[in-house]
Amino acid sequence: MHMKLSTHQAIARHVETASETDLIAYAIKGDGAAFETIMRRHNQLLFRTARSIVCEDSEAEDVVQESYLRAWRALGKFRAQSKLSTWLVRITTNEALGRLRRKRAQVIPLDAAMMSSAPEALAALTDGPQRAPEQSAQRSQMRKLIEQRIDQLPEAFRTVFVLRAIEEMSVEDVAQAMDIPEATVRTRFFRARSLLRESLAQDMDITIGEVFSFDGARCDRIVASVIERGKAEGLMAGN
Repeated sequence: MHMKLSTHQAIARHVETASETDLIAYAIKGDGAAFETIMRRHNQLLFRTARSIVCEDSEAEDVVQESYLRAWRALGKFRAQSKLSTWLVRITTNEALGRLRRKRAQVIPLDAAMMSSAPEALAALTDGPQRAPEQSAQRSQMRKLIEQRIDQLPEAFRTVFVLRAIEEMSVEDVAQAMDIPEATVRTRFFRARSLLRESLAQDMDITIGEVFSFDGARCDRIVASVIERGKAEGLMAGN
């Protein structure tokens, strides 16, 4: 004899393949499984966004967790005027920038990089105590070198580059997420790529898709933490 599934169980059974619209509707009603699915679909994007701004893995994790909680609380106000991913990136960007203002990272001056060939900016990219061996051909070392060079880009360049080159978001989506003109996205991306190419030459593209890797353990850790905090705040039904 088969027992009839409860409404909650039925929803939980189908959320993994549910449409984005349905997931949002379920999550608004307090379904934790639906919001977990939303997180798992966007974790890498948001981690890379945060990491491009704060330049530190554990800090980026904290940013992503706080951003998800902000999104969960405000999900009922999401009107689908933009993609959910774009909305989440904007929340993450604002959270990361807020932290950065409180604890400012040392980056290449944006004006200097935009207005000139910026040899001093290039020098900052090619010098540094954590520089990987120039002659190294190992993929892991090359990836680490690329990550270090991206970290040293101007803040605005860095985020645009990560979203366009690594996450492959469209110019339009990046412009919406960062609230800047599309022309600015193109200009910053071109300048970031030029600076990186000058410092890494032809080796830059070897492992570009692997930088700021997002492993399963980190994904699970972020999801578990957000779900637990969501329960504590009463964002999930049945609490």
